Amino acid sequence: MRKGAKRLNYADRQRIESMKKSGAKVTEIAQAVGVHRATIYNELKRGGEPYRAEIAQRTL
Repeated sequence: MRKGAKRLNYADRQRIESMKKSGAKVTEIAQAVGVHRATIYNELKRGGEPYRAEIAQRTL
């Protein structure tokens, strides 16, 4: 893993899910979780439509 890289845990995924449901922008979510916006875009793909933390956690 590169220096500064962060792995998302289930709590991060739950936070992404709740922020996404409330209508937050990807950049706002990324800043709140502490990752790059590309990480959030990848995570949203992983979690399905609509995004669900449980699904994203199981696909690892």
